[in-house]
Amino acid sequence: MTSTIEPPALRDALGLLKDREQVAERLLESSAKHSFDPDTELDWDAPFEDGKWFWPPELVSLYDTPLWKRMSEEQRLDLARHESAALASLGIWFEIILMQLLVRHIYDRPVTSAHVRYALTEIADECRHSKMFARLIQKGGAPTYPVSPLHHNLARVLKTVSTTPGSFAATLLGEEILDWMQRLTFPDERVQPLVRGVTRIHVVEEARHVRYAREELRRQMATCPRWEAELTRVSSGQAARVFAVAFVNPQVYENVGLDRREAVAQVRASGHRREVMQSGARRLTEFLDDIGVLRGVGRRLWKSSGLLA
Repeated sequence: MTSTIEPPALRDALGLLKDREQVAERLLESSAKHSFDPDTELDWDAPFEDGKWFWPPELVSLYDTPLWKRMSEEQRLDLARHESAALASLGIWFEIILMQLLVRHIYDRPVTSAHVRYALTEIADECRHSKMFARLIQKGGAPTYPVSPLHHNLARVLKTVSTTPGSFAATLLGEEILDWMQRLTFPDERVQPLVRGVTRIHVVEEARHVRYAREELRRQMATCPRWEAELTRVSSGQAARVFAVAFVNPQVYENVGLDRREAVAQVRASGHRREVMQSGARRLTEFLDDIGVLRGVGRRLWKSSGLLA
């Protein structure tokens, strides 16, 4: 009689890890029930409503600063419109990176597995999101706001050399802070209906992406060699520093008639803005801390980014 030896169950500080294929199957079922086509789901022809925001005022970078208090209501609304376009531009840049990292992740994996099929489903989601964000920028009338050439090329390096756990840590960094902000945006009746519709679609579909990335990062951190875990800690901390800087493009201030240097200085000194960014990152940093990412040099880099108190 032959006996089959089952591989040991993986466990980390959060408990037993779920079977990779079972997770993917559940996510595929959810995708089949709760996916949207933004081109038909949203009313792109409806005019914008006067006096409504393109982003909740409390999430605008200059909110509650001395400069904000001197600005007219019209100028505040215009800054929110430009910052919404800047965030959409950042989202497209990040999602293009994510799609490439996902393709790299599945390149050597069984093509008929549920894990790979879900990754391909997520890539399709991200394609729709990028087109949706681009259309929102055009509809809103603000320019696109590309990241700096330095950050653009740093991302090119990341896409080339990132290890699997590093890729999923960076994925969560880009997804979870924006997701937290969008969860405050889509139910907010002060915000333009089209912006609320875009953020609602993104929140619903992004919840699956976060689950997939969290489960895979847990698995990778539990099984990778020590050098790779340490590299993930450092690379995620450096990514946090880049992301915190890239989150608002300083060109938005000039485009609404503000002094760029004064505005940047006030945002950096703003206790409210610091609390917004740390609140947005808190669920992520608690998770990363639990699974051993926020240690040593990596933790110090996260603190210097301003995203970790």
